[in-house]
Amino acid sequence: MKMKSNIQYCAFLRGINVGGHALIKMDELRNAFEKMGFENVRTRLASGNVLFESGQSNKKVLVAKIERELKQAFKKDIKVMLRSLADLRKLQLANPFRNVEATPETRLYVTFLARKAKARAISIPLATAQDEFRILKVTPEEVFSVLDLSKGMGTIDAMSVLEKEFSSNVTTRNWNTILKIIKQV
Repeated sequence: MKMKSNIQYCAFLRGINVGGHALIKMDELRNAFEKMGFENVRTRLASGNVLFESGQSNKKVLVAKIERELKQAFKKDIKVMLRSLADLRKLQLANPFRNVEATPETRLYVTFLARKAKARAISIPLATAQDEFRILKVTPEEVFSVLDLSKGMGTIDAMSVLEKEFSSNVTTRNWNTILKIIKQV
């Protein structure tokens, strides 16, 4: 009899521990995931990145369970964007920022979409007037963008552009955070 193996996932939680809002301690978050029955639960950084293992392969079922249980545990609606470790490794292999010259003022972002993006009438790459913020690529589940802080636009402004274009049901991570998550698993 063959045993079902667990799948490694990363849950990216929207809007916790950002700007003093929706503060949740990482040990409390880890405990909540363990109470849900997930295995090998770890958190990365304080911005709501939770690594765990589950035998459940249906991401929609997992997202619904996690959002329901987090609401019960923390009395907050917390949106979850879920990716398997295999999904994240595919992003790494695709190397979406390979043609970007990174400087200390450059921020490389991956925005995870809760729902698949519909075909849009925007041309990619899309850039702001001063080229301080560019959307390089849009897949059905992610948006890859670059912010140049030296040109005056800040991260909050860039996130507003993304939310206007793709809805507020998204969460964004720095590309370096994604690479650290992949490396630490």
